[in-house]
Amino acid sequence: MNFGQAIENAKQGEKIFRLGWNGKGMFVVYQKGYPQGIPSNKQTAEAWGHNEGDLFKVEPYLQIKNAQGSHSMWVPSIGDILAEDWEVIK
Repeated sequence: MNFGQAIENAKQGEKIFRLGWNGKGMFVVYQKGYPQGIPSNKQTAEAWGHNEGDLFKVEPYLQIKNAQGSHSMWVPSIGDILAEDWEVIK
């Protein structure tokens, strides 16, 4: 499938990945964010210069599970956007 189709699946809660990725176990999910805000933990408060517990509003974003097992925010490359080898984890 193409990237547009993959994103629509991700928005429905599916985990998506590319057959062309070299890393095993990698996938992307759509995170709905916290548009109404979530209380800041200590690390977030220190990073952004506000008080622990203050509301921190987060817009939707994509998150990837990396080959090493860690997770991070993700922005697709041009190659990812134009690829036709997207799949949904079944």
